[in-house]
Amino acid sequence: MKTSSIIALAVAAVVIAAGLFYFVEIDQTKEARLPDVDVSVEGGQAPEFDVKTGEVEVGTTEKKVLVPKVVMEEETVTVPTVDAKPAE
Repeated sequence: MKTSSIIALAVAAVVIAAGLFYFVEIDQTKEARLPDVDVSVEGGQAPEFDVKTGEVEVGTTEKKVLVPKVVMEEETVTVPTVDAKPAE
């Protein structure tokens, strides 16, 4: 993936996050109310289980594997800018 694509995705994520907290203003216009209910219940019983599990052993071992080497190069690229204004 190109550096400019990564930067564009990062900027998009920042804009979405800002939108969640900065662009939307919500005012409650009506109070919530729970419904009126009459409930009659008797005591219950939680289920009971007998559980038998296997054994898992975790360890390490050394193996030779091919590992790619990545070379980073500095490059000047054009990146997008964002100007955001809050809701009024």
